[in-house]
Amino acid sequence: MIGLIQRVRSARVVIEDVETAKIDRGNLVLVGFRAGDRAARIPRFVQRLLDYRIFADDQGRMNLSLREVGGGLLLVPQFTLAANTDSGNRPSFTPAATPDEGRALFDELKIVAAEAWPRTGFGTFGADMQVHLANDGPVTFWLEVD
Repeated sequence: MIGLIQRVRSARVVIEDVETAKIDRGNLVLVGFRAGDRAARIPRFVQRLLDYRIFADDQGRMNLSLREVGGGLLLVPQFTLAANTDSGNRPSFTPAATPDEGRALFDELKIVAAEAWPRTGFGTFGADMQVHLANDGPVTFWLEVD
């Protein structure tokens, strides 16, 4: 599973002109699933998202986690992260989980993340979403949990 983590000052998801999720300071994570990803790895994925140290400490070093700063977590499904872009001018989605697999994995991710971190919001699997963010830094990391 893939998480594209963006440290944000704020982020929100809008679907059909309705704001469905919003966080202030924290992490917006675009989430992609590949074929073969297993629900058993989701707790490890969530732990990494919460404990990854990308916030500045008193010395300005990235040394604090989302847990330590008490920030929000916004998880947005994005199957295009699993695309193969190695050749040609059109991505291949062969490596991605099927829609049914992706939906089931994202549903499980929602349960695990909400239990682990109450300040979690979610995008909607399969929806046409507009994601608004103020990237802080900018700071962006690609995180994979196999």
